Amino acid sequence: MRLDLDTLRGFFQAAPFMADLGAEPTSVEAGRVRARVDIATRHCQHTGVVHAGVIAALADHCMGSAAQTLAADGHWVLTAEFKTSLLRGASGERLECEAWVVKPGRQVSFTEAEVYAVAGGERRLVAKASGTMAITKAE
Repeated sequence: MRLDLDTLRGFFQAAPFMADLGAEPTSVEAGRVRARVDIATRHCQHTGVVHAGVIAALADHCMGSAAQTLAADGHWVLTAEFKTSLLRGASGERLECEAWVVKPGRQVSFTEAEVYAVAGGERRLVAKASGTMAITKAE
């Protein structure tokens, strides 16, 4: 994958569920991706905080994208497994996710992510995630 923000934006838009969530990449470098979701009512559960599924999906896609930046040409990254630890309820104006590759590989890469909620200029860590990404040959 080319390492530029326009390419990463296209990568996010090509994933219909991420486009529906409104996930938008904000920066990219080799092995590292940052993205955001502007929080809307549709992202929240009955208590008014962001649904855990939104947080987990954002972390997962960012981790996969970070691994994709290091994948060889002609290969795709697919999530083999991931874990998300929710640290507190998320509310505010937006979610920001930072994801990075901890250990790259030819067949499997290990990744991590942190998700923050931004409210009134304050940024609070709301989740940590880790994921194992399978590197597959594109068909």
